[in-house]
Parts: sequence; structure tokens; C-alpha cells
Amino acid sequence: MRNILVTNALPYANGPIHMGHLLGYIQADIWVRAMRAMGHDVTYVCADDAHGTAIMLRAEANGISPEDQIANVQKEHIRDFDGFGVHFDHYDSTHSDENRVRASEIYVKNREAGNIAIRPVNQLFDPEKGMFLSDRFIKGTCPKCKSEDQYGDACEVCGTTYNATELLNPKSTLSGATPVEKSSDHYFFKLPNFSEYLQKWTRDQGRLPVSIANKLDEWFEAGLSDWDISRDAPYFGFEIPDAPNKYFYVWVDAPIGYMSSFENYIKAKRPDLSFDDFWKKDSDKEVYHFIGKDIVYFHALFWPAMLEGANYRTPSGLFVNGFLTVNGQKMSKSRGTFIKAETYLEHLNPEYLRYYFASKLSDKVEDSDLNLDDFVQKVNSDLVGKVVNIASRCAKFINTKFDNKLSATCAEPELVQSFIDAGDSIAKAYEAREFSAAIREIMALADKANQYIDEKKPWALAKVEGEEQQVHDVCSVGINLFRQLAVYLAPVLPTLAAQVQDFLKLDRFDFASAQTALVDHEIALFQPLMQRVDPKAVAAMVDASKDSLAAAAEPVKVEKKKEKKAAPAKAEPKVGEAEIIGIEDFMKVDLRVAEVLEAATVEGSDKLLQLTLNVGEAEPRNVFSGIREFYQPEDLKGKLVVMVANLAPRKMRFGISNGMVLAAGNGEGVWVISPESGAKPGDKVS
Repeated sequence: MRNILVTNALPYANGPIHMGHLLGYIQADIWVRAMRAMGHDVTYVCADDAHGTAIMLRAEANGISPEDQIANVQKEHIRDFDGFGVHFDHYDSTHSDENRVRASEIYVKNREAGNIAIRPVNQLFDPEKGMFLSDRFIKGTCPKCKSEDQYGDACEVCGTTYNATELLNPKSTLSGATPVEKSSDHYFFKLPNFSEYLQKWTRDQGRLPVSIANKLDEWFEAGLSDWDISRDAPYFGFEIPDAPNKYFYVWVDAPIGYMSSFENYIKAKRPDLSFDDFWKKDSDKEVYHFIGKDIVYFHALFWPAMLEGANYRTPSGLFVNGFLTVNGQKMSKSRGTFIKAETYLEHLNPEYLRYYFASKLSDKVEDSDLNLDDFVQKVNSDLVGKVVNIASRCAKFINTKFDNKLSATCAEPELVQSFIDAGDSIAKAYEAREFSAAIREIMALADKANQYIDEKKPWALAKVEGEEQQVHDVCSVGINLFRQLAVYLAPVLPTLAAQVQDFLKLDRFDFASAQTALVDHEIALFQPLMQRVDPKAVAAMVDASKDSLAAAAEPVKVEKKKEKKAAPAKAEPKVGEAEIIGIEDFMKVDLRVAEVLEAATVEGSDKLLQLTLNVGEAEPRNVFSGIREFYQPEDLKGKLVVMVANLAPRKMRFGISNGMVLAAGNGEGVWVISPESGAKPGDKVS
């Protein structure tokens, strides 16, 4: 038996759980349930990430304290997780006394080890609010193209990045006041002290997906920098020891919340466990973090460095999932595909989504797509048409003709044993997080079971005098095959598994309990287990998502930038209100079809992607485009786009941008414009 601690990325206590979040939580919950079904002792904890300026301001806007704000959101989060069968052993908050003590301890140990530096930083300060402003709370005129209403880190019109202090006519978005430049001492974690350690740590066998380790090499090649871990008052968080009015940046105490949540679980429910046994330097216990790919840097660089500097053990491994798309596109409020967990639960069975996600997930860091048509077809075909159908075809005969008792002997021992033997490879697939492989094998068994029942035709045998025993034997075999499938699906479908366990009157439902056939065994009356997905319910969910999310934008976390953010809502000019230009001005614009040969993120910018474009010229063009919030590099590679080919080259601190890619936006999203099929690089667009 292995002793394992599992955590999920902490949801930010500033908004609701949605489908994109659930991908990672459902993945972790399935793995935890599967490992327990194999007999391992697994502890599963999580917490709300409860600190930061965004929460402080949201609470102020709601007229309540930050403590009340995070308590209200935590109730909603727990409700949604419970609704989807994501059952943590303990769900905490990073705003706890235990987390305060643990964060201070880790900081002090690193300070004593020489891993903390203090130096002044110039920032913009809101004199009316009495607080320093992060880039997202400042707007002004772009110093390059002079576009107005731009944020304090980059221009969304020309793509130029800059320091907030370079903005022209800056204004605080919190008060409207003109900010002043002010110096403040900031505290830094000396990440370069751990460069050699981290290069080895990220390459330890099995610690990280290879693709993630390769990506991290870019940071090592560029050279690690000190990490600013402090924020000035006012700030909702933990005060830094011996530093009045200085607070830990939210990403300092957030991962420490894994430790404090586990600590509180031990105090409340598991005194037999030892905190030190799991977190001491030479621990032989296992610790795994399930996270999204957008927060890998924090978990693979800053977090292990902080732990190493404080003489704690580091995670055994990071399990990383990609983003979720819906119908092949990024989740959209306007299309109704930005679906909250609460909205889904009002319309559909949560086990449908658990199964669909499981059928898509592997150990690779890949984005997953929730295709709603495929979702309906797969659930109806696999779960209702194949799995549940086996029980409904066989149970009625056992219930009505044989006094609810299975046959005294197994009529098909080799067939039943083949299903039992398949458990080894299915368990290995679960352990390796190859859920889609496990589902494929389970469904192949379901096909085999249905084929057996189709060949034996118990409904026809029941009409033939003297064939009662054969009907009994066939249906008993069918129930045994169904039992094996339900056990294998239990990590994915815990509610269905509990119903089947009650139906079969079994004390245990783990993998070890299903090693022998059920003979001369009493079962309960069969009750319908799962209904088909109604496409109308899916459509209603989409419509409800449009209604519920159109009025209020999804809350955005400012400091951590965990989630992709919608573009800020602006007062866009209506048709007929924009500045009028003559046809002669428009004809000066040379629009060309371009093929995206390469696409890459730009280190040091949250906004830009670097595109290498084939415009039908001898040399490809290099273009920086401010669409990173809405597109990943893999979304664009090989895509045909439309670009302004005769735009004057502009010098940026990342290089020369020679052109502009056209995109359209509506305040909720941005879409790159693509030509019709058949277009070629260099074609003129008119």
C-alpha cells in the first residue's frame, strides 16, 4: 500500500467554478478514486486561494469584508464540487491561521539562508485610494501609437509593451485619479540561487511531463530572475514578518495552502497521519499536484525553490492538464459555451461530463474539447446503450422468474474470467492517468458482453418451455459481466457505482472485491440507472449560459493571471459613429493572405505572440500580435490569416514587427480573421 497526498490547483475565491476549471478537478478526483480502488491510502485536499487586491476590491464593491467575501464564494465552490462528485477529504482556505504560520516559517527559513533581498521599486500610486496600482488598474494613452484607454503594461492596438510609468495621461481605474510615481521597498526571493538545483529537479525521472521540462529550459537559458514576493498595504493577505505594511504576494502563500490544508485535515479527521512524515526532507511518502498548464512556472520553479530553501521535501510529481475548448473553440459568453458548473448542474447529470472528460484525458499535456454533439452521442451510446443496457436486459428475468437470485454456478467461467483479468491493464491505465485508454478497454468489454447476450437471446429462450435454467444462467452471466464493468467505471462514475453496489447488494466495490464471480447471490429489484442525454437539455444549458453571463463578466484575478481573461469591455463605436475616411485612404492599405509558419509566446509579455509569416515573399515576416490572451501558439501554426503588409515596421523591445495581423473583437473575445479556403500566401485581399 502506498501513502499518497494529492492536491488540486486552488480555485481563486473571486468567482464561480466553470467547465474549464472542472477538467482538472475531475481528472484528479478520478485518479484518487482509482488509486483507492487499488488499495492505496490516498489523502485528497484542496483550498480556496483567498488573497489579493482583486478580492479586497470585490469585497469593497459588495459592501462586505474580505472575510465574508471569501466565505460566501467558498460555500459556492464546495457546492459545485460536491455536485460533480469531486470529493476532497478536506477543503480549506489559504486565509487560515495555519497557513499564516507556515508561510511565515518558510519565509523566515529562506531569509536566514540568504534567499531574500530588499530593494526599492518605482510604482504608480493612487493618491485618492492610498494604494500602489498594479498594471491592470491603470489606463492611459499608449506612448507609441497614442491610442487611448490602454492598460499599464501593453497597448492592445499596436501591441507595444511598456512600463506603467511610461503611459501618457495615466488614470487609476479605481478612482479616476491621476497616479503619482512613488518608490517603495520590495522583498525579493532570489530564484537564481536555485538555478542549478531546479535544472536537475525538473529533469528528475517522472517529476514533470517531458514537454513541460523542455519548455522550462527557456527560462534557464534566459537566466532566472529574482521574484518580487511583496505587496504594499492596503492588501488582503498575510503581513511579512518584521516588515510592517508589507504583505506576501498571493503566489507565496497559495501553494503553502496545500500544506496547511493537509495539516488541518490531520487535526480534524486523521490524527493517525503525521504532517512531518509527508513533508520532511527525506519523506518516503508521495505528494502530487494536479494543475493546469498556465500555472506550471509557479509550481515547477518558485514552489520547489521555496521548499528547498526552507528544508522541506518537494512534490513527487506535477500532473498537468491543458485548457478546455467547447465545440472546437475557446469558451465564449456570447455563444453560451462559457458554462458555469452551477448552470450545468441545473440541466444535466454531472456523471455525463465526468465520463466524457475521462474518455478524452491522457497523461499528455493536451487541450481537451467538449464537443456538445459528440458529448450527447458518446454518453447515450456508451453508458446507456452499452453498459446500463446489459443490466436492464438481464435483471428483469432474475427479478421476476428466479426470486432475485443468480445461478448457483457460473455458466461461462472463461468469459467472466476474461473480464476479471482485464482489471490489471485497466488499473495500470488509470494509474498512468491514461483514462481514455481505460475507457476504450472498458467499452470493448461492454461490446463483448452485449454480443454474448445478443447471441444467447434470453428474451427468446424465456418463451421456450424447458429453457428456464439456460435463461437463468445467461442472465446471471450478464449480471456478472455488468458488475465488472461497473467496478472498472467506479472511479469515473461514483454515483452510478453506488447505485449498482446497492442493486447487487455488495459490501465492497473496489478492484480486489471483483476477483470472483457472483453465484447463488441475491440481488435487489432493478431500478433505472441512467437516462439518455436529451439534446434539448444541452441546448437549454447553452441558452442559460448566454443569459446568466451576458449581464456580468466573469471575475478576473489580477495578480496571478491564472485564467485567460476576456478583453476589457470598451465603448466601441457603433456603425455610423466611427471616424469617416475616404476611399483613397482605404486603398492605401495593402491586405495580404499570410500563412503562420511559426508561433511562439514572448517572454516578458502577457499580451504578445511572435508570428513568423509567409506572405509569398522571399523572406518570411516577423510580426508581434497582441492576441496571447485568446490564442495559444498551437492554435495558429499552419493557419491562414490576413495581414496589413504595408504597415511601417515598428521597433519593440522584443524586436522589429513588420506588419499587423487583422482580428475582430466585441469586448468579450478576439477572433483572428482568416480568408476563405483556397487562398494562398501573398494573395491580395480586396
